Parts: sequence; C-alpha cells; structure tokens
Amino acid sequence: MTDLADVTVLILDDEQMVRENLEAFLEDEGLRVLTASNGEEALNVLAANTIMVGVVDMRLPGMAGSEFIVKAHALSPETRFIVHTGSTNYKLPRELRAIGITRDEVFIKPLADMQVILDATARLLGRGA
Repeated sequence: MTDLADVTVLILDDEQMVRENLEAFLEDEGLRVLTASNGEEALNVLAANTIMVGVVDMRLPGMAGSEFIVKAHALSPETRFIVHTGSTNYKLPRELRAIGITRDEVFIKPLADMQVILDATARLLGRGA
C-alpha cells in the first residue's frame, strides 16, 4: 500500500453523490479530502489550501472543468489533475495537454473501481502504487 497520508485532494464535481462517494473512499485510504460543487468554489478552496491533486469533472455549471484546471494551474502550478468525466467520447483539449495532463489521468464515470483514482494520485505524486 502506498503512503498518501499527507496528501490533500480536491474533488470538483456538481453531482453530490459522486463527490461524497469519492470523498469517503479516499478518506478511508487515509487522504485528506476537500470538495467543491463548482469551479468558483473550487478556486477558493485551492487558494486557501495546499492541494496536491484535483479530481475534476468536465461538465459543470458555470465554469467548465477544463477552464477551472487552467486557472487552478496558474494559481498553483504544483497541483496535479485527474479528469473524471461522464463523457465517453472525451478528448483532452490542447490547453490541458500543455500543462501535462495525459490520457492516463482521464477516467470515465461511473467507475467500476475507485482504486484507479487512488493509483493515479500515487503515480502523479511519484509514490508508486
């Protein structure tokens, strides 16, 4: 098992059940989890906390997930991002690829096993899985 006890993750999703399920799973694995239901709220959380990984939905009310990631990266360049989307035909836009997000950090909802989010978090932070 990978030690991620000092890791703070931000979950940005407008679906309350998705946020709560991911939050419960990651907290059970020892991570500190903060949540937000929209991009503006998430930027405020990011400004007030050291977030190591953001798990971000793409289709959100107001600010889209990709716009949030670009703004969040400018505010906190050390934060890494995982895309968690319900769009089965999702393609990474150029601006997200430019900040280092790859297909390995894109997961389609619903996940059969949330362990993939934990494994991707460990991989992004160089802690192996």
